[in-house]
Amino acid sequence: MWEASDRAEKPSAPNWILQHPVYQHMMSLDVEDSGQVHAAFLVYMDLAEVRQWKEVSSIKSAELQVVLLEGREKEGAPLQTVLPLPVHRSLSHRSIRSVLDRGSPVLLCAVASDSTLVYQRMTDGLVTPDPPAGPIQDQGRRQHRKRRQQH
Repeated sequence: MWEASDRAEKPSAPNWILQHPVYQHMMSLDVEDSGQVHAAFLVYMDLAEVRQWKEVSSIKSAELQVVLLEGREKEGAPLQTVLPLPVHRSLSHRSIRSVLDRGSPVLLCAVASDSTLVYQRMTDGLVTPDPPAGPIQDQGRRQHRKRRQQH
């Protein structure tokens, strides 16, 4: 068991994120919003380490003053652009257009303060959704509602 005096003498652990070469590279891109850089690093770690994306790299969007990520979901897959944004940061139509005009498929990744990541595919125009995979199971609720109304 650690005593309070033991903790006071122990030096604080270095923040490994600040020492990481990818984070240092992102900081060298000179983006104004350090929160967006941190969000980009968290998304980078998720794509490269957890999801095992290939060729993940970071680039600066001078127009938007953000770090964008590029990578491939798997070997030989098309290059995708990822726009990591802290959830408190807003997006304009102009900024979305700027990212879409890069030509590659775009993922928006919202990064919450607890490091939760939510990916959303962005498209240029409307996309028809895929049909449901199986039969719709909503009929049970409708029958229950009808029975309740009969009583």
